Amino acid sequence: MLLKMVSFVFTHFSLSNLTTIGETPISVTHFFVACASIIIFLYYCFSFNGVYLVDFTCYHPADSLRVPFSHFVEHFTTSNVFDKESLDFQEKVLEKSGIGDESCIPLNLHEMQPDVSLKRSREETEEVLCTIVKDLLSKHKINPKSIDILVTNCSIFCPTPSISSMIINKFGFRSNIKSINLSGMGCSAGILSISLVKDLLKVHKNSLALVLSMEAISSNGYTGSTKSMLISNTVFRMGGAAILLSNRQKDKHIAKYKLKHLVRTHMGYDDQAYSSVFQQQDKDGNVGVSISRSLLPVAARALRINISQLGPHVLPYSEQLKYLWSVVCKKSKTYVPNFKKAFEHFCIHAGGRAIIDAVEENLKLSKEDGEASRMTLYRFGNTSSSSYWYELCYLEAKGKVKKGDRVWQIAFGSGFKVNSAVWKCVSNLDPKERNAWSDRIHLYPVDI
Repeated sequence: MLLKMVSFVFTHFSLSNLTTIGETPISVTHFFVACASIIIFLYYCFSFNGVYLVDFTCYHPADSLRVPFSHFVEHFTTSNVFDKESLDFQEKVLEKSGIGDESCIPLNLHEMQPDVSLKRSREETEEVLCTIVKDLLSKHKINPKSIDILVTNCSIFCPTPSISSMIINKFGFRSNIKSINLSGMGCSAGILSISLVKDLLKVHKNSLALVLSMEAISSNGYTGSTKSMLISNTVFRMGGAAILLSNRQKDKHIAKYKLKHLVRTHMGYDDQAYSSVFQQQDKDGNVGVSISRSLLPVAARALRINISQLGPHVLPYSEQLKYLWSVVCKKSKTYVPNFKKAFEHFCIHAGGRAIIDAVEENLKLSKEDGEASRMTLYRFGNTSSSSYWYELCYLEAKGKVKKGDRVWQIAFGSGFKVNSAVWKCVSNLDPKERNAWSDRIHLYPVDI
């Protein structure tokens, strides 16, 4: 387009015809200044301005949905589903999980004989997503019909019509909206959705995109006795996040963050990584998600690959040289770059205490660096693909994120995948702005 317009200028306004235009003489200098102005104007009109995060919101469950430790144990015991060994194992996992008594589960799972029907999963999904979409759109006075792109992700619950169709129906989005529904992508699907929107915004100029991330847990409980499949019964909780993204010029000045880098790593070619988190049937035909013992070493390997690709984009040269020198010298222990020189804040997927511990150890981060992740796990539990948004909420509510700060979101998911997103704060944030943490932020951090 740009080349065609420049060609048009040179074809129709050759130098031989530039002695006068009308009665006003112009020089060759004027001509080239005019051409330069046109090129600059067209560059700003047609170039990709990047992805801006206008705002986001996380679901805040009602206090009546809280599930304290004793509640869990009582339900497991009275269900008459689990044998004593399975009960003891789940109780032990709960004790070590790092999840507190404020985390929540859907209403149907509070019943002594839970209704795990498709209907109740739909109700949970509608409750979470419709609440946060309504909050986000009303806060910014956005007409649903102005949304150009909608991407939803929920790993295990995949109804027909899709979750994206559910939202379009509830809010009356327009008929030509570009909607995509992702399933089976695991806990890292939130950042994967951002990656998809980033690519779509390169093609569709002047567009507004909405990303919805959650995991429906109403009907995904496991009722067998295989220990690797019982873990998921204890760590997943109710939650979700809505993220508003834009490449419109007018949104640059109101946005909170700008997306700087996004790196995706997929280890599916490796059998051990592929099967480390796996939905399957046990020997008795009970369906559940198996979490193998190899998960942590697999995650560590995937993270190393991910940061080797991300590092050159974000680390200062001094840290990159130290790393290369340790490799060249073939030292017994390769130098681990200091990522605190690249980022002010870290949002590690709150998949479990062991995952947060492992990332802190591998990246040599302090307990303070992992505070947002630990507190999110404690209060909200593992909310799957929305957990790193609760962590960013925590940092904002604490007033820790300043204009110019860089945030690293690290997500792990089945497949096995590690996805990284780097955001730069481009606005002065108000810590008093209401979010999912506002009601109790003064009580945190707590000693776990």
